Amino acid sequence: MPSDIHRPDHASDATQPPSDCCGGCGADGNVAISAPASSGGRSFQVSGLDCAEEVAILNKVIGPEIGGAEHLAFDVINGRMTILDSARNVSDDKIAELVASTGMTAKPWDSENASQDQAAHLARQKLFTALSGSFWAAGFVWHLVETGLGGALGIFSGHGMTSMPVPEAGLFALAILFGVWLVAPKAWSSARRLSPDMNLLMVVAVAGALGLGEFFEAATVAFFFSLSLFLESWSVGRARNAVSALLDLAPPTARVIYNDGTEADVPAAQVAVGDHFVVRGGDRIPLDGEVTDGAGAVDQAPITGESALVPKEAGDEVYAGTINGEGTLSVRATKAASDTVLAKIIRMVGDAHARRAPVEQWVAKFARIYTPIVMLLAIAIAVLPPLVLGGAWDYWFYNALVLLVIACPCALVISTPVSIVASLTSSARSGVLIKGGAYVEAPSRTTALAMDKTGTITMGEPEVAAVHPLGGASAKDLVARASGLEARSSHPLARAILARAEVDGITVSAAEDTRTVPGRGLEGRANGRSIWLGSDRFAEEKGFGDSIPKDLRERIEGAGNTLVAVGDEGGVTGILELRDRVRPEAKNVVAQLHAQGVRTIVMLTGDNERTARAVAAEVGIDEVRAELLPEDKVKAIEELVETHDMVAMIGDGVNDAPAMARAHYAIAMGAVGSDAAIETADIALMTDDIGKVPWLIGHSRRTMSVIRQNIAISLATKAAFVVATAFGMASMWGAIAADVGVSLLVVANALRLLNAGERNSPPAGGAPVGEQLTKGALAHGH
Repeated sequence: MPSDIHRPDHASDATQPPSDCCGGCGADGNVAISAPASSGGRSFQVSGLDCAEEVAILNKVIGPEIGGAEHLAFDVINGRMTILDSARNVSDDKIAELVASTGMTAKPWDSENASQDQAAHLARQKLFTALSGSFWAAGFVWHLVETGLGGALGIFSGHGMTSMPVPEAGLFALAILFGVWLVAPKAWSSARRLSPDMNLLMVVAVAGALGLGEFFEAATVAFFFSLSLFLESWSVGRARNAVSALLDLAPPTARVIYNDGTEADVPAAQVAVGDHFVVRGGDRIPLDGEVTDGAGAVDQAPITGESALVPKEAGDEVYAGTINGEGTLSVRATKAASDTVLAKIIRMVGDAHARRAPVEQWVAKFARIYTPIVMLLAIAIAVLPPLVLGGAWDYWFYNALVLLVIACPCALVISTPVSIVASLTSSARSGVLIKGGAYVEAPSRTTALAMDKTGTITMGEPEVAAVHPLGGASAKDLVARASGLEARSSHPLARAILARAEVDGITVSAAEDTRTVPGRGLEGRANGRSIWLGSDRFAEEKGFGDSIPKDLRERIEGAGNTLVAVGDEGGVTGILELRDRVRPEAKNVVAQLHAQGVRTIVMLTGDNERTARAVAAEVGIDEVRAELLPEDKVKAIEELVETHDMVAMIGDGVNDAPAMARAHYAIAMGAVGSDAAIETADIALMTDDIGKVPWLIGHSRRTMSVIRQNIAISLATKAAFVVATAFGMASMWGAIAADVGVSLLVVANALRLLNAGERNSPPAGGAPVGEQLTKGALAHGH
């Protein structure tokens, strides 16, 4: 069914693989979809852009004018079209004129007014649908009064009635008028371009029914098709509103504390970086910041999905949209309202749906083939029985119209994108940020998973377990040298060494001329002498490998700890033994992944072989590749990609970026507080809880199950009506009613995913958010 993901560059998805969207798009209706926010260019608010079908129409009309459809990008959920910077220069007025020729309207994008325009479009659809339905009901009531219950039931049998009183026909005519009012311009545009779409199919079906004198049938088709389009817009709006609901997480104002001690409520957007604000118990935090006074426990579930409250005190970070559970906190704003972690999540979830999943592309391609076949079949039904079997022309022409009605692929086309957006939104609520429809589907097919050791399998919070001086050096001198080299570093190993210096009462004096040797360690000067620290491999490259006692090396590595050699120009002066605890949930998580069908789990680390194997054996990891440089990790991923259908890489989004980019999709650990992690990976876990990886795979499979259910329901219903029509057993009103019913069913089924995060919340790791050990750790060979 869907093809494998062809992974795009992380920069942006300027164009997705072109495909047709639905039944009437035609063979050249290429759909280039991307997130306009990252594409660059001019954006337009398009009223009437509700379905991928309109995308194909706009591609055909505007594409030739700007140099090709590949210069267009669309955001259907938000009704936005973007002319990329690579396009031929065409004025805004000309673009608006071209869009108007399709029956839609366009104006320059204004994010503040976009939601109002969308609401106005939906209200207009609702009005015309209500008017059509009201006149349809009035016509039916008139018929009921005139003919009694038997006559009312009779109107639904056979092909309806070919003659009726003028007032009744007038009511049905008004129902037809309002039902096709918003569809007719698109149908006319389709007819002029000789590119039939579902709007034209419905108008032809209505006109054909009127030609046969079937006013009731024509009115029923017009009303129910209008209702179907309204439901489509409503479902898209429902998904859009679920994303917009994230905006409500952050309060609109902040209680700012001025220098003179006074306080005032200020719009959050006007609070500058560095301003101080107060958060009382039970209040939502309006901005990202650092606690300067007070202590409490914060509910970070809206951002990270953690179920447990996270203790906060002076010096800790807090995030916009989280809830202060108890106590009062004074906070210094560290980011503007438009740059908070929550704001980034909102933007990315809002744009993520534009990266279409392979199953969406498959549905579009299927619809492109399916509709022409049905149209040919409709012609055959209209012509062959009268010619071959001597059937009545009007009877079989009517059945052909029924087939055109059931050919409308609305339910099939709309159910998949709504499912994807619902899935993206629910995962964001659970602290898992998925950055595109393609990456909703990918985890469900994962067969191999590569992950770093430090900060992923282990806690990422090392400590100096022991100090082993060599060659006459003292333990204090050894720690002093190491802390001097690490004085200006913020990575976890450096923090562990500096913490030991503080415990030992050593005054840290920063070394001079320090530099990082990637994948090896650090070098610098102190007291006129060259000093260095790093992995045992670094010591070997300097010619001092034999200075490390073999039994000490084996004992440290055998315990699964990390060896850091410290030396000068004369040799190794000592060894620091650092340990990092394995995450208590790691073994269970690996077992869950195996149970879910992930055949190969690989540890990729720069640590030494024995330490890596000791950790891997403890948690049940299948393969270990140790002592790797960044380029070695890339090669390891390439080997996995050659032998597995879907390979994921878990890293911190910074040092592991080359390997993450080579995998089919990448997962960033603990993305809160790390802009680079959010930007780099395809999926970002907002905490460092690897328990969310099995949840992610399960969520992906739930989503794909819902999508397959929707596809099956849609196709089964249409197949049943095609067979019934071929035998003259279907009616036009029945076909359209079934189509609308299926549309309602698949949309309701898709929207169930909005609650999936609440019912299937990922297990909480309970660890506070912190920087990953992997960040900067390449300096030590990890």
